[in-house]
Amino acid sequence: MFVLFEDAGKFQTGRILSEADTSLQVELDSGKRVKVKAANALVKFEKPQPSLLMASAQALAADIELDMAWEFAPEDEFGFADLARDYFSAQAPLEQQVAMLLALYESPHYFRRAGKGRFKKAPADILAQALAAIEKKKQIQAQIDQWVQELASGQCPAPVREQLYKILFRPDKNAPEYKAVVEAAKTTHTAPLALLKNAGAIQNAYQFHWQRFLFDNFPKGTGFPALSAPPITADLPLAEGVRAFSVDDSATTEIDDALSIQGLGSGTVTLGIHIAAPGLAIAPDSPIDQVARHRLSTVYMPGHKVTMLPDAVVQTYTLQEGRDCPALSLYVTLDEATLAFTASTTRVERVPIVANLRHDQLDDVLTDAFFESTDPVPDTTVGTHIALTWANELRFLFRLARHLKAQREVVRGKPENFNRPDYSFKLEGVGETGPQGNETVVIGTRRRGSPLDLIVAEAMIVANSTWGQLLADSGVPGIYRSQASMAPGVKVRMGTKAQPHAGIGVKCYAWSTSPLRRYTDLVNQWQIMACARHGATAALVAPFKQKDTTLFAIVSSFDAAYTSYNQFQAGMERYWTLKHLGQAGITEIEASVIKDGVVRADNLPLVMNVLGADGLPRNARVRVRLGAVDEISLDIGGTVIERLDAEAVPAADDDDSADTEELGGPLTIAVDMDESAADAGTPAPNPAAPPAAASASD
Repeated sequence: MFVLFEDAGKFQTGRILSEADTSLQVELDSGKRVKVKAANALVKFEKPQPSLLMASAQALAADIELDMAWEFAPEDEFGFADLARDYFSAQAPLEQQVAMLLALYESPHYFRRAGKGRFKKAPADILAQALAAIEKKKQIQAQIDQWVQELASGQCPAPVREQLYKILFRPDKNAPEYKAVVEAAKTTHTAPLALLKNAGAIQNAYQFHWQRFLFDNFPKGTGFPALSAPPITADLPLAEGVRAFSVDDSATTEIDDALSIQGLGSGTVTLGIHIAAPGLAIAPDSPIDQVARHRLSTVYMPGHKVTMLPDAVVQTYTLQEGRDCPALSLYVTLDEATLAFTASTTRVERVPIVANLRHDQLDDVLTDAFFESTDPVPDTTVGTHIALTWANELRFLFRLARHLKAQREVVRGKPENFNRPDYSFKLEGVGETGPQGNETVVIGTRRRGSPLDLIVAEAMIVANSTWGQLLADSGVPGIYRSQASMAPGVKVRMGTKAQPHAGIGVKCYAWSTSPLRRYTDLVNQWQIMACARHGATAALVAPFKQKDTTLFAIVSSFDAAYTSYNQFQAGMERYWTLKHLGQAGITEIEASVIKDGVVRADNLPLVMNVLGADGLPRNARVRVRLGAVDEISLDIGGTVIERLDAEAVPAADDDDSADTEELGGPLTIAVDMDESAADAGTPAPNPAAPPAAASASD
């Protein structure tokens, strides 16, 4: 005697060895013996052999017309054998009965299970919906198949092209576009990125990086809604005796800060730090504020930038020379001889901006030699003329900046050394729509910590730390940057509490000096102006109160956005560096070893993995032959071909943080080639690393 039974959703057959009230002992064709619940036994039979029965039933089941079977089926519950007799004949043999069982079981849209071997047909309306869904699925699969063919032949279907970045980085794994890419990659044995590039979905490497950034951060584009800058209606006093000047690059339009000096030669000097005051006109939750809060910062990249505020708004509040500009001013009184601070005050006022000084006009003139000398400079260039005009102020400010830096270094416990240059990127031939990726790039250098840089940096540290302390003393919350210590792995964090910043060497540090390009600074400006105007009652009138959830949300959003923006900037700088290598025909570079297998180019902003550097000491100088460049992953190969020094000389600033600079590629994508195309499980990224990322400045 044989039996057909159900086990874990499958039908099996075997020979009955013994039988009890509730169970059977059954021997399968494989020889394995199993215990079967009596309730799971559907048919007992003498012949044919089980294997023949199932083969015959499966063949018959494939030919059963389900529409007709559904019509034959009664409205009430029924057994499979009963329907077989109605469908085939009143004498339907066992093979046909089992065939009907299989067909019913595998057609849940037509028939629903109602118990042991029993079923009930689906209502007509439910069946119609199910059949429509099946037909739609067939059509989608047909579309997927067509797209697979097109991708395999080097053509990219428009829907796939439109969904490119979603497919690669945030896919819906049930979407037909995603499934088509996966299936085409499997069919052609081609990596997804290569497949899409071959099919023309990726126009060029630059557009790939740019469009990916927009997809992640500006899915609706970088344009602004129609906004006008609200006027500053407050009756502000004019700063008396102030002649303020700014120091920026020539390309800078968002002039946030300016400096002034009064009282030189009197023994008591007043340092003025003047910050553009958009906070006087832009109100929290206003349309312009909502735009700024969404963007959170200006995004910089070679040849282009995405500003936090519309240009017309920026130009309204920027510290433009020749204007009396609304400003938030910090005045610090100090002893001219000892440079000791004696007092400070904060004012909201109009400040005469006398000059916008530019680095590119002055860096070659305002050298260390200029600041260390008291001799006049020959008036032969625009730069020297400016230097003559501001010589006394600049020389005093440089003296003060070095003094302030030395004080901070005592607190830091180690000196700040700038051994590597800052690199600038100039793109030639950029059109109105921004770079296209093939422009000629000129990479320049400027020594970090130059006199002008030092002057501005130290003044901004004074403002950010002084105003941070003012907020704390007034009980007004602000947005701070802090670092608990300089121990390895201790990172700079953002929060709403005034805490020490070990890396800078100050008691607290609140970004406040760039309100035209950083949202944290605009928020802090509102809070600082409340302190300046209302004194002891500032906490009651400041826009953000203690434990304000909105302030916490701003901190979180800004931190994420700022990190993303800096990563993109670093990636674009790496792209143009790799582009420069090809344009200049550079095949070899000189470099210094950072750690095993990683070197830093001497004269280019390039960190890369190389072969042949393992085992070499830190700072060992080598010559590297460059290999292939991948502009998509921003990766480049290289091999050490020569050691250039006998022994490595320790760098003045041998800081392990240099080791954390990220390298290029391979690129991380979310297309999972290991899972079924129909599987919508959690994405598993390919083994890859993103483009180079810059750490946010403090």
